[in-house]
Amino acid sequence: MAVDLRAKPFYLSEEQIKWVEDTYTGMTLDERVGQLFCGSIDNFSDETIRRMVGLGMGGLMIRPFPMDGLQDGIRRLQNASKIPVLVAGNLEYGGSGVLNEGTTYNMPMGCTATGDVESGYRLGKISAAEAVSVGVNWGFAPIVDLDLNYHNPITNIRAFSSKKEDVLEMARRYIKAANEENLIPTLKHFPGDGTDERDQHLLVSVNQLNYEDWMNSYGWIYRNLIEDGVPTVMIGHIAHPAAARALCPEVGDFEAFLPASQSKVLLTGLLREKLGFNGLIVTDSTLMVGYMQKLPRKKGLCQSIEAGCDMILFNRNCEEDIMYLKTGYQDGLISEERFHDAVTRVLALKASRDFPQKHQNDTLVSHIDPSKVVGQELFREWTEECADKAPTLVKDKGILPLSPKKTPRIYLNVIQSEVNDESPLAQDIKARLEQEGFQVELRKREMKINIEALLSGEMDEATMRVMEEIQATTESFTSRFDMAMLFVDIPTQSNATVVRVEWSVLAGLGNDIPWYAGEMPVVVVSLANPYHLLDIPMADVYVNAYTDNAETRKAVIDKLMGRSVFKGISPVDPFCGHEDTKL
Repeated sequence: MAVDLRAKPFYLSEEQIKWVEDTYTGMTLDERVGQLFCGSIDNFSDETIRRMVGLGMGGLMIRPFPMDGLQDGIRRLQNASKIPVLVAGNLEYGGSGVLNEGTTYNMPMGCTATGDVESGYRLGKISAAEAVSVGVNWGFAPIVDLDLNYHNPITNIRAFSSKKEDVLEMARRYIKAANEENLIPTLKHFPGDGTDERDQHLLVSVNQLNYEDWMNSYGWIYRNLIEDGVPTVMIGHIAHPAAARALCPEVGDFEAFLPASQSKVLLTGLLREKLGFNGLIVTDSTLMVGYMQKLPRKKGLCQSIEAGCDMILFNRNCEEDIMYLKTGYQDGLISEERFHDAVTRVLALKASRDFPQKHQNDTLVSHIDPSKVVGQELFREWTEECADKAPTLVKDKGILPLSPKKTPRIYLNVIQSEVNDESPLAQDIKARLEQEGFQVELRKREMKINIEALLSGEMDEATMRVMEEIQATTESFTSRFDMAMLFVDIPTQSNATVVRVEWSVLAGLGNDIPWYAGEMPVVVVSLANPYHLLDIPMADVYVNAYTDNAETRKAVIDKLMGRSVFKGISPVDPFCGHEDTKL
């Protein structure tokens, strides 16, 4: 489908169209090819800027940087560039997506748990304002996936909900705020993550809905937001064979299971023609296995552009990838029409946000001190309010409120993705409970065993601690405590096959696992994954807090102590469809 520069979402004026056309005409082939890439940049040294400018990439993505010097670095990059650059960042949960000092407002699911769509707006406002203050102009958010499979390791709290109505309304509020701050928003990850239990970082995952159900869920969300005028869509390395076969009955199995990022039937047939999207399409990271699984990279990059993508995200090697695409175009793997439209869409997106004028006037990057924007008082107030509204009490067998008079001695186990006895999070939670008047013993989770010393009978201190723990009597442990508390912080992880509670034990023994559940009350708080009842169904109290920030930790302790009520409404089924988790 040829690009229409006057139509949604570009709405270009005649002057803007002239800039796009004149710019395209005046570019060399290398410059045109460069516009089709969004690479990454990890520093803003003069040498790095020279290299990136020389490559002429249409966009660059940053990971979190220190605030000091970032605005100046992006300004120097823009000033050195012939054509203004799209500077992107993952802005899913606040300005901390691009800034070390940025605000972590709340994870998308936590926003929805507040029951207030204003949380979606505030998420977008904080994310956009803080990012724009340092020169970021393109945000890879909001996520519009549906969290339909509790085994999925990558959607989870990054998704707003399992319900399409929630996702649409929260995304709309996020986009409204982003547009107010002149940050370009991006829907992701088409055709939709969250049905498969596998991660596209490791393979081509599959959206498993039939075509009709997809159109009534994911498709319904995309159609509405496309009609609203969303400018960019990110494509996942996710196959959707049901849609491919419905739209193209003669499609073979290989093509049906191509990732959407390389599938013409999904990009052109479904997203462009069926859903009417005229804006810019960018791939998700092409470093993922899901992108590399089906086709050689040399062919896959060309296939993405020919199928309907306009930009390639990330490079294994910048120079090599650019050469692959240039050679593929020259060899006819990319048609002249598709090549022209892709470059034109990149330029049109920039023109639609007045990049050329701002570039010329040195206003493309803000001149406002970012420290006056990042972490401002209003954003702190909003974050505290969201932290108060989001935590969800899923289960309570009459244990709450907690009191040091009722259960003075607490066995505390803070479980994180990495086992670390020096965990700052664990120390923080311990200190908060001690401030409430509890006596707290924090478990050391590192199971350091010197096998040779153990076999020789000459055990070191660490080995002796572990052996004493696993050989102790029931009474010697349970007599010391009145209650056990487990705080679990295991967020979504790229390149993970599962995101579950992983116990630190030796041969299945030790006090990490809640073997003591029949002996004392067990209180569980999840600061991330909302599905831990699947692994800890014996919890007497279970709370989903969705986000690990200081504001949420404070709010959760206040609620456990009875100073504040739990207000959160779960956007998903925290019981994972299991009856025993409710008992």
